[in-house]
Amino acid sequence: MLVAKEVADMTEAPLGPAGAARNEVVLCGRVAAAAEERELPSGDCLMTARVIVDRDSAALTRSSQRVDTIDCVAWLARVQRTMRNWQAGDKVQVEGSIRRRFFRGETGAVSRVEVEVKRAKRLGR
Repeated sequence: MLVAKEVADMTEAPLGPAGAARNEVVLCGRVAAAAEERELPSGDCLMTARVIVDRDSAALTRSSQRVDTIDCVAWLARVQRTMRNWQAGDKVQVEGSIRRRFFRGETGAVSRVEVEVKRAKRLGR
């Protein structure tokens, strides 16, 4: 079973240089569906995928929800190339940062929280 990387003791997790804040995410899970390439109205291209991560046993004692489904987006061409070959069920690892992105939808301003992927790899099928 693949689960999100856990920090054993958050009180001992080091801060960045000189106590700076950190925004680092590592997810290990499986791909929900083939990654999709999209071109935004601005002309920028991005690759998106949903990663399903099984919850650990401690989380299961607090909730009946067994998995989390996390939206992941890649802006970097090298990461897009990696994600382009992902298929549903592939076991993957992504590293990046949590981002809240704002854009205009059909009904007005919309926001989305997602992982901006800096590194990605397929672990297996």
